Amino acid sequence: MIRKTFENEIQQVKDEVLLLGSMVEHAIIASVEVLKKRDIKGAEKIIAEDKEINKKRFAIENQLMILIATQQPMAHDLRLLASTMEIISELERMGDYAKGIANINVRMGEEALLKPLIDIPRMAQIGTSMLHRSLTAFINEDVEAAKAIPVEDDEVDALYNQIYRELMMIIIQDPKSIERANWLLWVAHNLERVADRVTNICERTIFIATGEFGDIKSSDDEFWKK
Repeated sequence: MIRKTFENEIQQVKDEVLLLGSMVEHAIIASVEVLKKRDIKGAEKIIAEDKEINKKRFAIENQLMILIATQQPMAHDLRLLASTMEIISELERMGDYAKGIANINVRMGEEALLKPLIDIPRMAQIGTSMLHRSLTAFINEDVEAAKAIPVEDDEVDALYNQIYRELMMIIIQDPKSIERANWLLWVAHNLERVADRVTNICERTIFIATGEFGDIKSSDDEFWKK
């Protein structure tokens, strides 16, 4: 009966993590959409809603600390609870990246975008897809998926590098555009960091399932080849 109660509490925590992940996914996609539309009020709404993401993260953290203190988990259960603490921290930081994009939108004021947003929305789509699947892998403790998802970070990095090169060319041609270029570069940087933090979630999932912890940030990493 005690074990069954503990398992139910763990499932409740996992459900809350999925909810937090959904909130973060929405914030990331919405932040890029309102930037594309130059919707200042929409950006301000995203900034305000980040407080709810923070509250959810700390509520889950409180649940986890209570479980660790009262259940005295060992081995797999302890890895799960401790790693979930790290995962919700990663999610909260991704929410901050979305808020950062919204802040850039607000700071731009009435200024038009320097260039149409093509690669930036693509980065957001790939990053949130990676995030969604990484949390599914976490819930299912799916090691193979956790190893495979970070490979897609290469595509996000390639898009970031392409955006960087394009913006540098624009600056060279028109030095007065540097501030507007810098805004878009920071947006791309935030989205690139989202994919990096997804990789961290995947590393934690592997640790939960196997007890092994390694760096899987690139497809040619030694850990990757195991």
